[in-house]
Amino acid sequence: MQSGKSIVRGFLPSLLCVLAVLLVACGGGGTNQNGAVTKASDDKQIYISPLGNRTDIKTFDPALATDLDSISAIQMVYTGLVSLNDKLEVQDQLAASHSVSADGLTWTFKLKPGLKFSDGTPLTSKDVAYSIDRALQPATKSGAALTYLGLIKDADKLSEGKISTIIGDGIQTPDDQTVVIITSQKAAYFLETLTYNTSFVIEKSMIDKYGDKFADHLSEGIGGAGPWKVSKYVHGQAIEFVPNPNYYGKQPQLKKVVMPFYQQSDTVWQVYQTGQVHSSGVPSSQLDTAKNLPNKQFHQSNQLGIYFYAMNFLAKPFNNLKVRQAFALAINKDDIANKIYKGSVVPTNHIVPSGMPGYNESLTGPQGVKDTKGNRDLAKQLFNQGLQEEGMTLASLPPITFTTSANSDTSRNEVAAVQQMWESTLGVKINLETMEFNKLLDEIDNAKGNPKGLQIWRADWYADYPDPQDWLTLLFSKDAHKNAMNYGDNQTPQNAAEQANQALMVQADANNNDSERMQQYNKAEQELVNDVAWIPIYQDTSTYVLKPCVVGVVDNAQGLTPPDDWANIYISTDSTCADTSQYSIK
Repeated sequence: MQSGKSIVRGFLPSLLCVLAVLLVACGGGGTNQNGAVTKASDDKQIYISPLGNRTDIKTFDPALATDLDSISAIQMVYTGLVSLNDKLEVQDQLAASHSVSADGLTWTFKLKPGLKFSDGTPLTSKDVAYSIDRALQPATKSGAALTYLGLIKDADKLSEGKISTIIGDGIQTPDDQTVVIITSQKAAYFLETLTYNTSFVIEKSMIDKYGDKFADHLSEGIGGAGPWKVSKYVHGQAIEFVPNPNYYGKQPQLKKVVMPFYQQSDTVWQVYQTGQVHSSGVPSSQLDTAKNLPNKQFHQSNQLGIYFYAMNFLAKPFNNLKVRQAFALAINKDDIANKIYKGSVVPTNHIVPSGMPGYNESLTGPQGVKDTKGNRDLAKQLFNQGLQEEGMTLASLPPITFTTSANSDTSRNEVAAVQQMWESTLGVKINLETMEFNKLLDEIDNAKGNPKGLQIWRADWYADYPDPQDWLTLLFSKDAHKNAMNYGDNQTPQNAAEQANQALMVQADANNNDSERMQQYNKAEQELVNDVAWIPIYQDTSTYVLKPCVVGVVDNAQGLTPPDDWANIYISTDSTCADTSQYSIK
């Protein structure tokens, strides 16, 4: 995702708990005398799921969202033809079934009968076609649509304004219950791309009436076909959700979900301790405290997410490969993971994270450095060589600014530590710039093709679907919208080799031999790491606390709650819970 996507985030939304099966209480829950979990009364079925490091979500538009917090809200209100379950397997959602032609190019979806939007309006195949076509329309200005829907026949022409629609072309609706999608090439991962929110179905009448201001009117009951609808949205304060009575699946047991916004991630931890919210991320300085909370409130599990630093290949001095390698090898990632994050993250040299298909056990860092401690001596050597190649000295080096949205004590400590590593190892002065999260996303996008854009920045990426294509071609290919690093689109001596690597990724995308395909991706990833297309820093874990009264939440490595899971989540009578008295259920 994306942020994705680059997906940049401050705190993973709270619906995560390590369970073996559904309907088991997180930490025990309220129990009766027989030891069974006791569900609280309906007026207590309110879940407060805070978003830290945010003053608002960036967008409520499925066609536009690339950050995890926006997507979390969107997935409650909207759904698509297919989705990922807790095992990250594709399952039918609005579709009752799907099939693909023998040549792998024509996908046919049969819709569930009787589908409706949240306001009761019937949902047909025409709504599916409209939503996908809208996402690709130039007027929508989606930076993500072509990334995830680009396999659809003539999607590129529509996105570029060369044709007016792909309805009747790449997307066909032979009847109200049938959607036919034709792709321009065979792709093993196509169905997985449709699980991303750019293909979610949105109500046309809402867009016709309110345009891009529709989010301010969602409380009218309009919107999507997901398990929830918005009952209240106050920008800068909170979003409140109530069950969608027209949802095609089982109704949620919760009667309300509240997403309050907190500008500082650390504040979420504080209000969790005072019982104002049900969940919180854990600042590294508070790990011991969190681990000692009673009733198993502390939880930790690996996530398919990589935090990384990216450099603009068009901005001096990062146009030089040896300079980029020097910056990468000057970082001791072990120190960051162990001293800053107290072992709550995993240092890595990988772009494709552990747990993903195609994870390369043999991958090394730049210059064949195998461990994650870096190599200060080699970094100094490479930096001096790079400056010499560019005809520069430390004195003539242009100012270097490292831009982040670090807004917690821990992330600020990380950034300060890396600044010190670069300055002490390379002798270069680094200016730090902290930017509001949503503004940083915009500035990252603006770095594409822009030598005056961001120089080096901190971001993260979380899996949209379990395939290496989501980490490689999607981010680094020639036409990738998220290729703000300008990999393969620069004037460096390595550009031809970068473009050859981009071609290798595209070959892998269409390879039906899974073993060969993964080998191609492994080779492409190693080249990306050698070229320092990213400096991967650490693989994230979900480290959080959750009130024991929250029951039925299932952990998954993506960090999002599948639509049908909401039917299994409820509040028990466990006394360790959050105070929801300020919210009412009508």
